[in-house]
Amino acid sequence: MTDHHDERPLALITGASSGIGLELARVFAENGFDLVIAAEDQAIETAATELRSVARDVQPVQADLATTSGVQTLYDTVRLSGRPVDSAAINAGVGVGGRFHETPLEAHLDLIALNVTGAVHLTRLLLPEMVQRQHGRLLFTSSIAAAMPGPYESTYAASKAFLYSFSLALRNELKDEGVTVTALMPGPTETNFFERADLTDSKVGQAKKDDPAEVARDGYEALMKGEDHVVAGSFKNKAQVAAAGVLPDTAAAAMHGSMAKPRSSD
Repeated sequence: MTDHHDERPLALITGASSGIGLELARVFAENGFDLVIAAEDQAIETAATELRSVARDVQPVQADLATTSGVQTLYDTVRLSGRPVDSAAINAGVGVGGRFHETPLEAHLDLIALNVTGAVHLTRLLLPEMVQRQHGRLLFTSSIAAAMPGPYESTYAASKAFLYSFSLALRNELKDEGVTVTALMPGPTETNFFERADLTDSKVGQAKKDDPAEVARDGYEALMKGEDHVVAGSFKNKAQVAAAGVLPDTAAAAMHGSMAKPRSSD
């Protein structure tokens, strides 16, 4: 092993081939981190090439984090580097848009496998070493959708609520262990999420969205300050979360439903 790594911290970012994940990787790189970046698609290689203009050391891993073997592959790559993970951004996630009973069951189960199971699995592999070293940072990409039930993206909103609850629980458990946990809560962001989730035909799909670079910066800064969560992006996101906090859940669900409902079903 060469020595130049020793003083440079290592960041692990999942879902890093595009969108918020790619921008998170860029912010870490700009702040002196070496990177291990992961995604299930070939585009992770392109992302790595792009990031090498800002980062000294970028290792791409193509792995499907909705599978046990994919998570293990990523973790094994980190272990083989012989370097501790200073910060991990658990960001990989997908959405499924539409009425639950009309959309493929397989799509919802895959969403849970990636957004929930994969996140829990990777976190469980990473944490013991962080606790042993008494140092580490975890950033979970939740969503403002975590603040309210999400009609027309029911399993997505539920998965983000899971991650928000999970991150706050871990944060409390680890408060004396030198490990901080932060939840990043973006609103609608200019990524390929809406196409992939089949939500382009909705109010939220057609509305103005936040810049993923700005969302990533908000997340990085909150992580470095050790904050418990950050509602990233526009003021509108903060207002929606505040509204969801005071509205009854049924009213919050109706508010979300009106945003995510496909226009063609009006």
